[in-house]
Amino acid sequence: MRIGKIISLLAALMLCGAGAFAQDVIRLGIIGLDTSHSVAFTSLINGGKEEWAEGFRVVAAYPYGSRTIESSYSRIPGYVEDVSSMGVEIVDSIQDLLDKVDCVFIETNDGRLHLDQAVEVFRSGKTCYIDKPLGATLGEAIAICEMAERYGVPIFSSSTLRFTPRNRQLHDGEFGKVLGADCWSPHKVEPTHPDFGFYGIHGVETLYTIMGTGCEEVNRISSEWGDIVTGRWNDGRLGSFRAIVKGPQVYGGTVMVSGKTIPAGGYEGYSELLKEILQFFRTGISPVPAAETIEIFTFMKTANMSKSDGGRTVKLAEAYKAGLKDAKKLMREYDRQ
Repeated sequence: MRIGKIISLLAALMLCGAGAFAQDVIRLGIIGLDTSHSVAFTSLINGGKEEWAEGFRVVAAYPYGSRTIESSYSRIPGYVEDVSSMGVEIVDSIQDLLDKVDCVFIETNDGRLHLDQAVEVFRSGKTCYIDKPLGATLGEAIAICEMAERYGVPIFSSSTLRFTPRNRQLHDGEFGKVLGADCWSPHKVEPTHPDFGFYGIHGVETLYTIMGTGCEEVNRISSEWGDIVTGRWNDGRLGSFRAIVKGPQVYGGTVMVSGKTIPAGGYEGYSELLKEILQFFRTGISPVPAAETIEIFTFMKTANMSKSDGGRTVKLAEAYKAGLKDAKKLMREYDRQ
């Protein structure tokens, strides 16, 4: 086992697991009350109805959160009221929150804030789940993973679509070897984020859950109706992501296995994802390798490069090189602090 993984596991056991022995519950904190995920997670954990949530409680929340994306910040007052009614203390800073909790959800809807928020959490040593998107850009996503490794803090990031039961069956090979997949999800354009990172990532996450890593190159075609991104994997398999702008706002896909096709899973709520998060808080072991999350961001950046260049087929290695350069620049800023 790599030294970094050993350190991460020990950190989780000391900071989250040890808390379980020292107290009745593992205390959870939420950063960002600008997304419905924060309310949904709190309700499932604090509601007292789910056996799998026993031993955990959301005890504190820091509301911010985006201050510039109207569809996000306008939700904050209502969500503050919602989680307060479930026994959650609203605090004035991330540091105040860290003083009261064992493990942390970063739920801020604005991925541009995640790197700064995550580094503050990492410096406290608290195990951390970071909701999608991990960062606003590939460079930020790489920097977050590198900084987590530097501080020896376990992290995990995912869309809920990854843990839809059907997608897990496909991932686990229950229908046979996956020969190809075409997946789709809504694409809500957010000008502050590169394409797909803010919302279309749901469908890309579905594609990667089913196909696995190893995409080498992509191209993209676009219209006012949406986008289709086609990828070629290193074993010759083809996978595609349809980003829906106009049309039914649905999640799903079609998967080819030997002799037949299987429908991919769509959105089925937050319970399956939350079960994975709580298990991660107990063990410090992420169910999604950081390398896979980074490849998802590389896929999205490569697709954007293809669009910018008229649909040219672009290698993921080209996009990753540019993202890594950005990440190194971002990390140098933290080295100066």
